[in-house]
Amino acid sequence: MMHTTVGWHVEMEFEEDDQHTRAVALVRLPDGTEIRGHGRASRHRTDSNQPRVGEEIAGARALNEVAMNLLSKAHGEIDAMSGRTSHPINV
Repeated sequence: MMHTTVGWHVEMEFEEDDQHTRAVALVRLPDGTEIRGHGRASRHRTDSNQPRVGEEIAGARALNEVAMNLLSKAHGEIDAMSGRTSHPINV
């Protein structure tokens, strides 16, 4: 059995102010496809200012959107190759 190693490049960018964090996740696939996801986090006015926590929440939400977009892409490719509608791919 032959094994192949493939790498994906993932980039995360954050934009923050005192109340909000926005994240963009970008995955570059070997076929040249770029898949993006966006996430947001808001700090409640009574919470202490912890930018790292906002980045983790917004980043997780952005990566979750990337994951869902990857599942949709894979589902479409399965349907295109098989010529039929396949069962939904669940997380």
